[in-house]
Amino acid sequence: MPLILLGIALASYALAAVFYSRHLSRVLGLNPKEITPAVKNCDGRDYVPTRTPIVFAHHFASIAAAGPILGPTLALIYGWGPVWLWIVLGGIFFGAVHDFSAIFVSLKEDGRSIAEVAKKTLGLAGFFMVVAFSITMLLLVNATFLNATSMALTSVLSLEQLGMESPPAGLFHLKGDKVQIGGIASMSVIIITAFAPLIGFLHYKKGLPISYSSPIAMAICALSVFVGLIQPISLPPLVWVIILSLYTLLAAGVPVWILLQPRDFINVHLLYAGIVLLMVGVCSASLNSGHIRFPSHNISEGTATVGLIWPGIFITIACGAISGFHALCGTGTTSKQLKSQGASRTVGYYAMLLESLMACAVLGIIIVGLDFVQYKELVYPASGQGNPILAFALAMGQGLHQGLGLPVVFGVLFGMLLLEGFLVTSLDVAVRLNRYLFEELWQVFWQKPPGFLMHHWFNSALAVGLMFVLAYYNTVSTIWTIFGTANQLLASMTLLVVSFWLLNNGRRVWYTLIPACFMMVTTFTMLIILMVSRYIPEHNISLIVADSVLLGLAVGMVYKVVATLVSLKVRT
Repeated sequence: MPLILLGIALASYALAAVFYSRHLSRVLGLNPKEITPAVKNCDGRDYVPTRTPIVFAHHFASIAAAGPILGPTLALIYGWGPVWLWIVLGGIFFGAVHDFSAIFVSLKEDGRSIAEVAKKTLGLAGFFMVVAFSITMLLLVNATFLNATSMALTSVLSLEQLGMESPPAGLFHLKGDKVQIGGIASMSVIIITAFAPLIGFLHYKKGLPISYSSPIAMAICALSVFVGLIQPISLPPLVWVIILSLYTLLAAGVPVWILLQPRDFINVHLLYAGIVLLMVGVCSASLNSGHIRFPSHNISEGTATVGLIWPGIFITIACGAISGFHALCGTGTTSKQLKSQGASRTVGYYAMLLESLMACAVLGIIIVGLDFVQYKELVYPASGQGNPILAFALAMGQGLHQGLGLPVVFGVLFGMLLLEGFLVTSLDVAVRLNRYLFEELWQVFWQKPPGFLMHHWFNSALAVGLMFVLAYYNTVSTIWTIFGTANQLLASMTLLVVSFWLLNNGRRVWYTLIPACFMMVTTFTMLIILMVSRYIPEHNISLIVADSVLLGLAVGMVYKVVATLVSLKVRT
C-alpha cells in the first residue's frame, strides 16, 4: 500500500507540473523575456542575479524546513488515509499555486515583499496588518525551529533501539548505553557552515560553474558526516539555542552570497540524497514486508488527541500542503535572486511539489517503519513529552533495514541529518526575513525612521532576541499548533493579496481566491478553539497574547478585504 500511495502521488505531481502549472502561467501572464528585479536592482547584498539551480536549492532548502517531516508525523494519529489525501490535493491546488503566484507577483512588483504588494492592493491598513502578522508568524516559526534544532542536535537513542549490541570501534560516542545521534548531526552542521563562505566566494566572485561547485559541495557533505561519526559534539540544548541564535544573527546581516545562499547550496545535496533514500526505503520496505501495521483512518482517537479533524488535520500537516512561510521566503529572498521571470514557475511551483512529495515519502516511511503502538509511544506518550523528530528518524532506520537490509543506525543517522539540514537552512533565512519586515514596519510609523531603526544589524538583533525569548519559555509541541495556524492564516492572506493584484490587472482570480477563503475559515476556527480549549485553561500568557494578536489581525484583514471589494463594486 505505501508503494501505491507514493506512486499515485508521484504521478499526480508530474501531471500537475506539466499541465496545471503551464495553465497557471497563462492565467498569471508569465513573460520569460521581462527583466527581473535581481538584474535591474543588483546591489551585491540582497538583489543578486543567480542561476536557477542555485536559487532552487536555496529556495527549497529554506521553505521545506521541518514542516514536511514534523507535520505528517504529528498528523498520522488521524490515520494515513486523510493525511495522504490532503498532502496530495493541498500540495497541487493550494500550496504550489500559493508559492508560484506569490513569487510571480513579487517579480512584477520590483521584488517587493507580499506586505508591500498588500500596500498597493489593500492600502496602508492592509500593509500594516500583513507586516504585523508576518512578523508575529515568523517569530513563532523561528522559536519552533530553534527548539526543534536544539532537540535534534542533542537526540540520543539506545543501542537496543538501533539494533546494536555495541557500536563499531572508533565510531559514535556513548552516553551510558545511548548513542549520541544528534552529536553527529551537530558536527555536520558546523563543517557545512564553515565551508559556506568558500563556496560563496568561488561561485559569486570567481564564477565557478555548477558542474564544479556541485561535486565540491557533495565532498563537503561527505566530509561533515565522516568527521561527525568520529568526533560527535555533545552540548546541552540551551547552549545550542545560544550558538544557533548567534549564527542566525550573523547570517541575517551579512550579504546573502556569504552564508545564506552557499550554505543552502551545500546542504541541499544532503537533502536531495535524503529524499531519494526515503523513497527507496518506502518502495523496498513495502515490497519486502507486504503489510503495514498502521490504520488507514483513526478519526476518533485523532480527535481526542489533537482535535477535530477539521480544522485539526489541515493545521497540523502545515507545510507539506500549504505554507504562508513560503510566501515570505519567495517574496523576501527568492524573487531578489531570479534571473528570469520564467524561473518563477520552476522555483515556485516545482519546489512546492517536491516538498509535498517529500511529505508523502515521510508518511510512507513511518507507516512501514513503525507500527501504530510504537508510533504513539514516541509521538503521543501517555506519560510525558513526545518526540516526533525521534519517531521519524527511527522509522527511517527501521524502514531502510526492512527494505534494503541496511543497519538501523544508518537510516536513523541519515534521517537526523535530513531533518537537521532542513531546520538550520530555514532558521537562518527566517531571521533574515524578519529583519526585512522590521525595516518595512518602521516606515509605517515614521516617514523618516531614525537611522539605527533601519540598520540591518539592529533589526537582525531584534529578530534574534525575540526568537530566543519565545523559544526559551515554550517547547516545540507547545508552539507547533499555533505556528501551524499562523502559517496557514498567512497563506490565506497571501492568496487574498495575490487575488486582488490579479483582479486589479484584469486576470482570473478563482485559482487563488477559493484556496484563500477555505484556509481563512479553517485557520480562524482553529485560533478560537486553541484560545478557548487550551491557552486560557493552561494560563499560557505568551500564547494567549500571540493568539489574540493573530485573531485581531485576521478580523482586520477580512474587514479590509470586504471593504475593498465593496469599494471596487461601487467604482465599477
